[in-house]
Amino acid sequence: MGSIHNNSFQVCPLCYSPGRFFYADQKRGWDYHHCPRSDLVWKDAAHLPSQDEEREHYGTHQNNPTDSGYRAFLCRLWEPLSKRLSYDAAGLDYGSGPGPTLHLIAQESGFECTHYDPFFHPDTAALEKRYDFITCSETAEHFHKPAVEFKRLYSLLKPDGLLGIMTSMRNENNDFASWHYRYDPTHVAFYSKRCFEFIGEQFKFNSVDFPARNVVILKR
Repeated sequence: MGSIHNNSFQVCPLCYSPGRFFYADQKRGWDYHHCPRSDLVWKDAAHLPSQDEEREHYGTHQNNPTDSGYRAFLCRLWEPLSKRLSYDAAGLDYGSGPGPTLHLIAQESGFECTHYDPFFHPDTAALEKRYDFITCSETAEHFHKPAVEFKRLYSLLKPDGLLGIMTSMRNENNDFASWHYRYDPTHVAFYSKRCFEFIGEQFKFNSVDFPARNVVILKR
């Protein structure tokens, strides 16, 4: 199926400014848009996966808490974040997936931590508390409504709380057409450093830091 793009614009799902057509994937029939204001790139609303399609795809992920390679991957986010936490910090792993692991790594490091996932651990009680830190690993790229999600994440943090995000970021060297990260049908929002700096300003975070590749830490 080919792309069905047209010249009409879509509103940016992060800042609600007019977006511009960005790229058409003729093979997959997916269109993408870009916001000059926020620097977000997102998949056309008509091409977003359904909840059933998302759940089915996430269920194929082989994320096992005992997998040392997966743990090492998650520690790319956890290590720089954990160094900034007080000994009594309590946190939430937001978007923990079918094999929740990061909250276990935090617990093993001596921190109280729970987890939430809208598909696999939809315990909304976790969203009624406030936290010293929140981890969001390989989750933000799945946000259909990033403005709603970042507003929620900010509200879940205590003052001076930290939001640690890991997601592959666009940069000037990316060839978007051949970028493997967008081939995942559930990856629908693509960020850059400039985009995260915008998020910091838009949602009133006090600081935005990039301690490692594809890792950003925002402080409330």
